[in-house]
Amino acid sequence: MKILIVEDEPKTGDYLRQGLAEAGFVVDLARDGLDGLHLALNGDYALVVLDVMLPGLDGWGVLQTLRRGGREMPVLFLTARDQVEDRVRGLDLGADDYLVKPFAFSELLARVRTLLRRGRSKEPDVLRAADLELDLLRRRVLRGGQRIDLTAKEFALLELLLRRQGEVLPRSLIASQVWDMNFDSDTNVIEVAVRRLRAKVDDAFEPKLIRTVRGMGYVLEVPEC
Repeated sequence: MKILIVEDEPKTGDYLRQGLAEAGFVVDLARDGLDGLHLALNGDYALVVLDVMLPGLDGWGVLQTLRRGGREMPVLFLTARDQVEDRVRGLDLGADDYLVKPFAFSELLARVRTLLRRGRSKEPDVLRAADLELDLLRRRVLRGGQRIDLTAKEFALLELLLRRQGEVLPRSLIASQVWDMNFDSDTNVIEVAVRRLRAKVDDAFEPKLIRTVRGMGYVLEVPEC
């Protein structure tokens, strides 16, 4: 699940990016309003964390342009401006929540997860394939009723495979969605991650769900009997 942070203050931006990445999200960071607007209009983001005071284009302008363009992803304003008028203006423009600096990261994370739950109200909270279950809200994975502990990247990889169940996913797509990087044919990071994920969710169970399609990528599907 991808989140966009638009924040020009370097320490705050880096802190948010690291914290949200450690919480299991794929995070992009823009340092000014124009770059943030470009990414938000062209990227597939589940949520935007948006500062108000930005160079190039302020947060009001970014939000207004997004809503006029039909982009309805949740937007959380994160700003030092604590005036009631500012909060009302942000909400009137279409912001979904408003958090004033300084803030506790735990509160930010709780608000992010709440907004994402609202945004996914029509989507299932649990993804399934055969006896494999991935609980998006509890961040929990079960296979045959047995709890399986995954790292944040393994969880994100399994979520992607389950959401695109039955579809062969090329390594380039997996690299961009899970690792937020361009695919380098010389690296084996994806192969290693898939192998470790298989060891946890497939090796001790039947049927085998994750399959390599040579020269193309990987697919998670329930085999036909």
